[in-house]
Amino acid sequence: MTQTSTPVPDADGASAPPSAPRPRAARIHPAWWVAAVSFVTVMSAAAFTAAPGLFVEPLNAELGWSRATIGFGVGLQVILYGLTAPFAAALMDRFGMRPVVTAALVVITVGALSTVWMSEPWQFILGWGLLVGVGSGSMALAFTATVTGRWFVARRGLVSGVLTAATASGQLVFLPLLAWIVENQGWRPASVTVAIAALVAIPLVLFLLRDHPADLGLAPYGGEYVPKPAPARGSAKRAVTALFDAARTGPFWLLAGAFAICGATTNGLVRTHFIPGAHDHGMPITVAASLLAVIGVVDVIGTIGSGWLTDRYSPRVLLGVYYTLRGIALLFLPSLMAPSVELPMVFFIVFYGLDWVATVPPTLALCREFYGEDAPIVFGWVLASHQIGAGVVAFAGGLVRDLTGSYDAVWYGAGVLCAGAALMSLVIRSRRADATSV
Repeated sequence: MTQTSTPVPDADGASAPPSAPRPRAARIHPAWWVAAVSFVTVMSAAAFTAAPGLFVEPLNAELGWSRATIGFGVGLQVILYGLTAPFAAALMDRFGMRPVVTAALVVITVGALSTVWMSEPWQFILGWGLLVGVGSGSMALAFTATVTGRWFVARRGLVSGVLTAATASGQLVFLPLLAWIVENQGWRPASVTVAIAALVAIPLVLFLLRDHPADLGLAPYGGEYVPKPAPARGSAKRAVTALFDAARTGPFWLLAGAFAICGATTNGLVRTHFIPGAHDHGMPITVAASLLAVIGVVDVIGTIGSGWLTDRYSPRVLLGVYYTLRGIALLFLPSLMAPSVELPMVFFIVFYGLDWVATVPPTLALCREFYGEDAPIVFGWVLASHQIGAGVVAFAGGLVRDLTGSYDAVWYGAGVLCAGAALMSLVIRSRRADATSV
């Protein structure tokens, strides 16, 4: 539904609801165009998520860095990705989405380019770990929560799934390309490609992204007109306050704990260590990268499907099922590793892809259920736990490989952790039962 008239600014500069809104005939609600621009932007910036697993072997071979050292840099990036997200969500409330996302893309570009001239581990940690981590954190799933929260009332679960799938789509586009570049040209041109991908997304954000439906005199999709709120001041304070308020409730810790395991078993483990782990068994890097890209293809289906299911079924039950199936798949993975791609490995890739970030729409739905208007910021903190889990395992996986010569113990341990995530998800009580203080 769409309706429009000229909004009247109030004393604080916010748009007041028009006295007599007039309907505007439109074939497509502008919310869908905002979602499309957000999808393309996140997909373009997703090149940085595809690169770390490809850099492990080249950096180890050329510069002599241990896998634990490389894993530490990658781990710092994914941790900062999570810790930056809540503050980025609050900054979007203060300054708008466009300036925050544009600044993030610039920082990613600078960080990726800086690694071209590195020769010491600290330079990798500074460029890829710190700069790319902070920049990517501002483009994190808190951005998805902000877009869906402002522009959609109906179809929020579906749109959350579509925008979450944008990262996987970017992986699909960039991973085979970056793998070919690393194999044939080296890792430095791959870093330049990552920087260019972030850079070309900037014009899309500047010229096409819109901050709020009230800017166009419209209601959000499926909802009633709401005036644009005044800019929220004290962004950092609000982010910290939202954390402290949420931390007094049991559901926050259950969601954060389960999502930490989610990050450990996706970004931290599979995205970072699947390619070098497969290479240990004789599989070419380009083939392993192609398998990881297939996960990105299937993930688009799985995440959108999860959003559709979240609109219809209990998000707690969905999370319990997703984590259980993921754990079973990881327990089988060590026996599937081989120099060539066999049918059981194809089954694992498809199955894991469907489950990859299918956890996001139900987790976001539970944040909205318990934390209302603070849901994007609280989800940012839950995402921070996701990235902390990923960062720890990115480092720990490399350390275990250095010490034992194999990734097997890491795969098995991650499978067991998923059982704990399933249990935590299933015991979250509904909002009607009220969130108990801890």
